[in-house]
Amino acid sequence: MSESRRLVLASNNPGKVRELQALLSPLGWQVIPQGELGVGPAEEPACTFVENALLKARHASRATGLPALADDSGLSVAALGGAPGVRSARYAGSSADDATNNAKLLAEMEPFPDGQRQAWFNCVLAFMLQPEDPTPVISHGRWPGHILHKPAGVNGFGYDPLFGVPDLNCSAAELSPEEKSRLSHRGRALRDLVARLEG
Repeated sequence: MSESRRLVLASNNPGKVRELQALLSPLGWQVIPQGELGVGPAEEPACTFVENALLKARHASRATGLPALADDSGLSVAALGGAPGVRSARYAGSSADDATNNAKLLAEMEPFPDGQRQAWFNCVLAFMLQPEDPTPVISHGRWPGHILHKPAGVNGFGYDPLFGVPDLNCSAAELSPEEKSRLSHRGRALRDLVARLEG
C-alpha cells in the first residue's frame, strides 16, 4: 500500500475524518471524506457495528466508484447493558449533539459507584475495493476504560471527556492526538486493518 491511491471515507464526522486521515495518509492513501464528493450519509438501521460499517462502506463505494472505508463506532457501558452502543451518536435523540449525549450518560450513571463504571469504546472498520466486493476486510478495535463522574479535557470528540483511560488517570479528551491514536479503539482497528491488507 505504498503508492498513493484515492479512498473515500464514509463519514462526515470531523473528528473521525481527522483521526483516520492522520493514520492513513502516511500509508499512501489520499483520504477523501464522502461529503466532499457529494455523497450523503447512508442509513444505519442495523443493531451491530459490523452491519452498519458494511452498509456505509458499500453506499460510499457505490456512489463514487472508489474503494471505501467506513467506521462504525460507539461507547458501551457495562452497567447500562452495553448502551449506548450503536446508538452512541443519537443517545439523547436523533438531533443530539456531544454535550447532550454526555449529559444523558452522566445522568444515567449517577447511581453507579466507581467499581461499577466499566466501559469500552468499539470501532469496526470495513474496507471494500468496490461495492460488490465479496470479501470486505473488517477489523474491530476495543478500548477498555471507565466512565468519569464529570467531563475532563478539551481534545477529542463524542464521549472522550467522560472516558477514563486506564493507568493514565486522565480522560480520552486529555490525551494528545498522537497518544489517542496509539491507544484508541480506532487506532487499534486501523493498525489491524493495515496489517491484514498488507499481509
